[in-house]
Amino acid sequence: MKRGQKWAVGAGIAAAVLGAAWLAVAWWLPTDEQLAAWLTAEAEERLGVKVTIGSAHWALLPEPVVVVNDFRTQQAQPVVIRQLSAHPNARVLLQRKLVFERIDIDDAVFPRNSVRAFYAKPGASAPDAGDAVPLEHLEFRNLTWIYYSGIAVAYDGEIDFDPHWRPRHAELRRPGINPAFTLTLAREADADRWQTRIHVGGGTAHGNVGLTTAANGAMHLSGQSAPHDVEVASALSSFHIRSPVGGKGSGQTVLSADGKSVDELARSLHTRTTFSVNRATVLRFDLDKAISTHGKEHDGQTALQELTGQMDTQNTDEGMRVTYTGFKARAGTYTATGKATVYHRQVEASGNLDLAEGAVSVPFTVSGPVAKPKVSVPPGFFAGAAIGTAVLPGIGTVVGARIGGALGRLFKGGAQQPVAPAPVAPKKN
Repeated sequence: MKRGQKWAVGAGIAAAVLGAAWLAVAWWLPTDEQLAAWLTAEAEERLGVKVTIGSAHWALLPEPVVVVNDFRTQQAQPVVIRQLSAHPNARVLLQRKLVFERIDIDDAVFPRNSVRAFYAKPGASAPDAGDAVPLEHLEFRNLTWIYYSGIAVAYDGEIDFDPHWRPRHAELRRPGINPAFTLTLAREADADRWQTRIHVGGGTAHGNVGLTTAANGAMHLSGQSAPHDVEVASALSSFHIRSPVGGKGSGQTVLSADGKSVDELARSLHTRTTFSVNRATVLRFDLDKAISTHGKEHDGQTALQELTGQMDTQNTDEGMRVTYTGFKARAGTYTATGKATVYHRQVEASGNLDLAEGAVSVPFTVSGPVAKPKVSVPPGFFAGAAIGTAVLPGIGTVVGARIGGALGRLFKGGAQQPVAPAPVAPKKN
């Protein structure tokens, strides 16, 4: 349901703008040029932005249809629809009522920030026809949604509507993606409850969602799903996101949202996932190399024996905030625990790296761009480890690291320069 605003926006624009125009077509029979001018004026009035239309054409035979080509809003990032075809129900049209049998959208671009600008304008939302169904079927092909972060993702999809814009059946697909991504909604009878089936990253995340509406129109969305064997890197790659880890994730997800419109529901959506990743790998960080070079080099990978935690996502006006808590990763004799927040493609994290089954706990921080974050460890720990290794290999490293860490905390705030390791005496034959 995170992407429900896409079909609502497409359906709302199509139904609201074309509604009055189609009644005019049926009784006034305008020329194509007059129809284009009419549609332009209607769109500008309802959306609150300047609009251009390349051309528009209508026909009553062999079936009623209006075709709009090259629709474009005049915005910094324009909403663009290469072609939109609307097919009204001819029988109902003769009764001076408007019901669209289907609307087809081909090759469109919907920048999230530009679409959001429509919502504050009068009449911009999709009209509600009560118990009637103003639009029976919406289908879109190559509809590109540009997220707040600037990432552009193309979708194909289709929706069958019940009254009050309730989806009877809906499917969302990512064209050309392997393994395939599909999201399917199926309504349970006439209840405001849907079964959800998601295939992504070679795994599944099936579940259900429900919608309750209060007397004042306030809506509450709730649901759950069970991700199973989802290849993390592949799943994120499906949406042009570079994953820091690989492996197959499983867990449990609950979601909730509140609002008086689909837009408000989408903006308030919160999910919480308790997860574990099987055969996890840190894809672009070699822990052994980072430790042996005192953090100067870390290119490579780190295989993990354990990766668990909780991930919360919260939609905001400026994109999604992702928070990790209860995070635990184990690689050989090292165990990392901590928390992290990813927002605006920046990461802020802190935690502890435990060595020798917890004998030493080294604090660390991670900050900066997600693609290339900076990892920091108090230099006193490296100094202590170096001294300990020189004095007594093995256990000396552990004891020395603890001493070095204590010295680092003692002199906190002052210059903490790593201490060069003492020379090791040559072994006697």
